[in-house]
Amino acid sequence: MTASTQVAIIGAGPAGLLLSQLLHGAGISSVILERQSRAYVEARIRAGVLEQGSVDLLTRAGIGSAISAHGLIHDGIKIAVDGEVFQVDFRKLTGARMIVYGQTEITRELIALALSRGTEIMFEAKDVALHDPDSRSPSVTYRADGSERRLACDFIAGCDGQHGISAQSLLSAGSQKFEREYPFGWLGIMADCAPCDDEIIYAYHDRGLALASMRSRTRSRYYIQVPIDERIEDWPDERLWDEIALRLGRTVSANLPRAPSIEKSIAPLRSSVLEPIQRGRLFVAGDAAHIVPPTGAKGLNLAASDVHYLSEALIAHYRDARDDKLEAYSRTALRRVWKAERFSWWFTRLMHRFPDESPFEQRMQMAELDYLRSSTAAQRMLAENYAGLPL
Repeated sequence: MTASTQVAIIGAGPAGLLLSQLLHGAGISSVILERQSRAYVEARIRAGVLEQGSVDLLTRAGIGSAISAHGLIHDGIKIAVDGEVFQVDFRKLTGARMIVYGQTEITRELIALALSRGTEIMFEAKDVALHDPDSRSPSVTYRADGSERRLACDFIAGCDGQHGISAQSLLSAGSQKFEREYPFGWLGIMADCAPCDDEIIYAYHDRGLALASMRSRTRSRYYIQVPIDERIEDWPDERLWDEIALRLGRTVSANLPRAPSIEKSIAPLRSSVLEPIQRGRLFVAGDAAHIVPPTGAKGLNLAASDVHYLSEALIAHYRDARDDKLEAYSRTALRRVWKAERFSWWFTRLMHRFPDESPFEQRMQMAELDYLRSSTAAQRMLAENYAGLPL
């Protein structure tokens, strides 16, 4: 069976769904292929701290009212150093602010929008393969409902994550991977209890980082730094809550509610960038192109900025018969990606304890934290990067 569309999108995560919606607004057709079931995709728990640029794109895509109604506005973050807390006020320093709105909700709403407008999302598409991406007539094959199908298209947008076929295709064509793996992970707990503070709190402690965040006014998310080989089974709720309280310090933990976990997980931390992120008529966006550590909340926002550049390039091709933006997509997107990678690397280095650091390096880390606490210029640099550099 053969079908056709203008843009074949691999992956029904936020990047692929957002791209499809923005293209639809410009009259460009797409089909989305997703290897997992709809139930699986809509149940995935991910972060959701949004830069203003991401909010603007999601508003264009049609879910701005939901974000306005249910998102939590943040004017900055707080940083605790061995229990002493100071605030970095983004609003005051840069005029920017962040909005917390869960990626799970974003995904569900974008799926509902896509299906309501008649866009085809082929869930449980197996054995996806890309064909002739370097030609003017690429195509994608996959298996669904027990039969093999072919999707002819003008372009392929790879939004299928770091282990997907799109990244593999780039690597096989000579793209280079730049990466850094960190010697620790984040142990996270989700619980139905009110956040301990109105702002997100990053805590530096001699035992490692702690992070107090939230998904709503009644659902909280906490993380602690753990060795890379740690096991979830070794962290019952009571032990984990005790460790969170210790690292946050007495001032913050005095307001720390405790509730049974509804989700616990350990995520390794790594930085990774493919370069270039295009090959012929294959263009890759989001986690398929790059990974950032969660410190600084850049993952979803970088996916959104990729989609911004890619959607503008595809719209220019179909509307104006211009291909200069498509030809420059990788250079344009990666310019912003590398700046975000730099910030995430710096902030990760600042807030974590590294097992191999020397006493000198520990003193330098403490000096930089002290400088950040006392310097408006240092806080403005953090604010500009955390709140999001211009698209």
